[in-house]
Amino acid sequence: MRILLTNDDGIHAEGLAVLERIARTISDDVWIVAPETDQSGLAHSLTLSEPLRLRQVSERHFALRGTPTDCVIMAVRKVLDVKPDLVLSGVNVGANMADDVTYSGTIAGAIEGTLQGIRSFALSQAYRHADGGAPWDVVETHAPDLLRKLMRLDLPDGTFLNLNFPNCAASAVAGTEVTSQGKLDFGLTIDERSDGRGHPYFWLRFGERFGDFRAGTDIHAVREHKISVTPLKLDLTDYAVQDRVARALLDGDAD
Repeated sequence: MRILLTNDDGIHAEGLAVLERIARTISDDVWIVAPETDQSGLAHSLTLSEPLRLRQVSERHFALRGTPTDCVIMAVRKVLDVKPDLVLSGVNVGANMADDVTYSGTIAGAIEGTLQGIRSFALSQAYRHADGGAPWDVVETHAPDLLRKLMRLDLPDGTFLNLNFPNCAASAVAGTEVTSQGKLDFGLTIDERSDGRGHPYFWLRFGERFGDFRAGTDIHAVREHKISVTPLKLDLTDYAVQDRVARALLDGDAD
């Protein structure tokens, strides 16, 4: 099995090294194409206005000056002679759950793999800044067996899996739960500052967040020290609303 790894934290991120060790428990044919620098929060974006510069770091390890989406495209269309059997994106430092999946470059790596027709999983490790770092032993302990089980799944076209590992000791993980995407309130605020000449500049920053922590959601499972596995799909069509929109258009024509 050929496995392609990417991430959004960059080629030198600790989570990527963890993911490589995990992948090597499954196969010895592991390739890495990851961003040269941190690309967190760039979602499923392409680099179209600047050249993509590819650098070989070592055997089967490449750094690309681009986004996670660029990395998967470059890997499949240029670096590899044969399309990989599996794309693993991560392991992200911090969870990617609820509405945050729309911003995540880690999720984007799995999205692009899915668009390329490749089975794809995103992996993220929850942590708190106050704890001093991510508990990488959680994902490293539990991911190999979990991935082997999930790889046997016959997923529909356009569907990928989002895996989030809880912030606890590896021995304290309370199992795995198949979940739905939760809901969080908008957690970004604007921090205004001034530079040395008095000109304003701004930082986006996260504040305290509240949301829907119902049982069955990804955020509830991780809070309960469970591994969350959420199937996500690329088709964003709201089928339940289609008839309402059609009726509204017909009513408008009648007027």
